[in-house]
Amino acid sequence: MRRRHARRLGTAVYAASRGRPAVIPAIAVLGGTGAALLIGMLAGLYPATRAARLPPVEALAL
Repeated sequence: MRRRHARRLGTAVYAASRGRPAVIPAIAVLGGTGAALLIGMLAGLYPATRAARLPPVEALAL
């Protein structure tokens, strides 16, 4: 994981040294944010529906 960050930083430094901005397309930011939100919702939906089918005391015990 650190290598990726180092590569991105290296790319940004190189681009800045050449007088060019490191451009991140808006669609990439929106797509990444949307994907993270979708995955988070799906990951929370499964345990929530499972707990909703149980009596409250049993749901809290899980």
